[in-house]
Order: sequence, then C-alpha cells, then structure tokens
Amino acid sequence: MAGKEKGKGRQRGRGGAEAVVGQVDGGLARLEPDRERADGWTLLIDGAPQSHVDLGDPGYLDFSYQRRLGHLIDLCAPARQPLNVLHLGGGAFTLARYTAASRPRSGQQVVEIDAALTAFVREHLPLDPQARVRVRSADARAGLAKVPDGWADLVIADVFSGARTPAHLTSAEFLDDVRRALAPGGWYAANLADGPPLAFLRGQIATAASRFGQLALAADPVVWRGKRFGNAVLVAADRELPVAEFTRRVASDPHPGRVEHGRALADFAGGALPVRDASAVASPEPPPSVFR
Repeated sequence: MAGKEKGKGRQRGRGGAEAVVGQVDGGLARLEPDRERADGWTLLIDGAPQSHVDLGDPGYLDFSYQRRLGHLIDLCAPARQPLNVLHLGGGAFTLARYTAASRPRSGQQVVEIDAALTAFVREHLPLDPQARVRVRSADARAGLAKVPDGWADLVIADVFSGARTPAHLTSAEFLDDVRRALAPGGWYAANLADGPPLAFLRGQIATAASRFGQLALAADPVVWRGKRFGNAVLVAADRELPVAEFTRRVASDPHPGRVEHGRALADFAGGALPVRDASAVASPEPPPSVFR
C-alpha cells in the first residue's frame, strides 16, 4: 500500500506511452506511464498504487516507503557489497531492481503469490536478464519456509492482499521463521500501513521487539501523530542499527519522515502485546481518501 496515487487518470507518459491494463489474480492491474520520467511506470491494483519503476534508472525510488526501504538496503552492508536478499511480495520488483543496480552480484529471491501479476510485470516491465533474481509463485509464508537456514542477509516484507497485510504475516511465529532464514547479523525490514489509533502498528512493534534486540521505525510525522493513514517502515535486527544515518536520510527525503528507536519507540508501543498466530488479524483497510 503506497498511499497517494500519482497522476491518476493519466493516459500517456512523457514518451507517448499508453497505460497498460490486465486482469491478475489480485484484481485489475494497471501500469500508468509517468508523465515526468520517460521510462517511469506506476503499478496499480484495483486503483491502489503498489510500485513505481523507472526502467532507465532502477536506482530511482519514487514512493516514500520504497525510498526508506532503499536506505536500509544501502545501510545493511558496505556499499556495493553483494547481499542475499529475500523479498516477500514482488509487485513490480522495484526493490529487487534497486538492489541489483546498487549491489551487483547479489543473490535475490522474490516470493509473489500472484503468478498472473508476475507474468504481467515481466511482459511489460522486464527484469534485467543479468540480475540474479529468482521469482517464486507462492504464499509469502510458505515461500519463506523453503528458504535455507541462515541464507538471507536481508528479508524485506512488502505484502498486501488488496491494501491489507495478511494476518499470517503479522505474528511472532512468522518472525520466528524470518529469524531462521536470516544470517547472523541479518536485518528484517517491513512495509506496514495503519491509521488512527495506530493499534496495528503498535502491535507490530511489540511483536518485533519480542523477537529482535534492535528496532527502528520510520514514518511521516502526520502518521506518527495519528492524524492520517499511511505507511511506516520497520527495521529489526540483533545487532546495532545505524539509526543516526537512517534518521538523516529519512529526514532528507523529498517527503521528510521521522525515525524513532529505543525507549521512544517502546513508549510509543505502550502496553501493546506481541501478536500470535491464534489472534492475528490483517492490517486495517485504508480509507477511500488515501487513494484520491
């Protein structure tokens, strides 16, 4: 769930390209050409924006949450060092493309349940054949279960069914399997979405804190204050996170965000309890105004 839709209703991009529409398992997929970037495209499912891709510049990240995840890809290891990255949720493969461009020779696995969406994106926004990206059609948790122990340096969860994170990807048991797949010192990053009163987000912080020693969370100030529905990017690890640099980068983005960690983040979570499989629920449905 990416929040505000850019260029809604646009038919032609700067290069004269037209929108492309196709039926996928998750609904009606639409690729809208970017009027400001000749090789840019926005992927929408049933009108909800999912990803933005610039085929000519895969290092360009348009959506705020993707920029924040891109910062974490940058900070997870020294520059240009290859990583093993597991992407739960494929969309238009924006972050896999970014990783391949910024960290050549990285090994990447993408788990995307919507096989028709994968085929649609591959046809119209093909991946660089030199990128080492393996795409598996499976439920995110089932695909995670097949990843070898300790394989991933970074696990990125960006999974939405419609505009909601499925319940079975919000629990402590899910994070137990994430930890199993992570290499020692590996990071977990998740794109979450919530609105007032932020009960879902507080529960996700408490759940991650029950499984990882270090957390940080980035969101727009209006989301932090519970004034608007929006995205938040959570990062968790068992080693010290470069919070100061992450904070600087998020604050310097075109749409500046705020990062909290440590005691301030624990205080924000308040008395929220970790989520278990037996009690897990999907993230809240965003209000219609989010996509206007």
